[in-house]
Amino acid sequence: MHFSPIFILDFGLMAMLLVVAFAVVRIRSLFAIVMLQGVYSLLSAAWFVSLDAVDVAFTEAAVGAGISTVLMLGAMLLTDRQAKPIPVHQKMGPFLVVVVAGLAMFYAIGDMPAYGDALSPANAYIGAEYIEATKREIFIPNVVTAVLASYRGYDTFGETVVIFMAGLGVLLLLGLNGNAGKWRAKPNGHNIGEGAPTPARNPVENEPKPVAKSTKAKRTAKKTVGVKS
Repeated sequence: MHFSPIFILDFGLMAMLLVVAFAVVRIRSLFAIVMLQGVYSLLSAAWFVSLDAVDVAFTEAAVGAGISTVLMLGAMLLTDRQAKPIPVHQKMGPFLVVVVAGLAMFYAIGDMPAYGDALSPANAYIGAEYIEATKREIFIPNVVTAVLASYRGYDTFGETVVIFMAGLGVLLLLGLNGNAGKWRAKPNGHNIGEGAPTPARNPVENEPKPVAKSTKAKRTAKKTVGVKS
């Protein structure tokens, strides 16, 4: 059986997406999870380019791998570095939702048109009208750019506003609670090397603290002094 290079590329990208998704679910380090989510977005963008959806790939790379990663790294300043383990019984509900949604999507595959079908809804009806109208109304060869920047320009502007508000919200969260610019990394490990120097202690801390005398002891001392005198 002969496989085209595009098919092999798509198969490899899908395999890498599954591996990264499984790693995101299993890893406890929040920093590693954020980085792997950026990798997942880049792989998705590459897969969209392979499917000739360059506009979707550009959005995924800019928003998913770029802005979202920066926002998540900023939000990490307000959280712990390690995710707490979740009991197994709390994972069953989300797992069943994912299984049901996946089965529904696989069930709908049979109703999808063939890839590249000229009579599919995406290539016929309103889609064909936009392709013909772009030549005489927008005067640019790229139909995708014409749709994003002209025909649905308000929708594109709204998406930009949403991204801007998300970034502004994270910045406000980091600033309103007093943590903006004040977070410092604190190592919490232990030095297990042989001959490691012990940290110097403050000599004031090693001095014994004076014991406060009780009122009864003070009276007894005064009476003793009076008798001796």
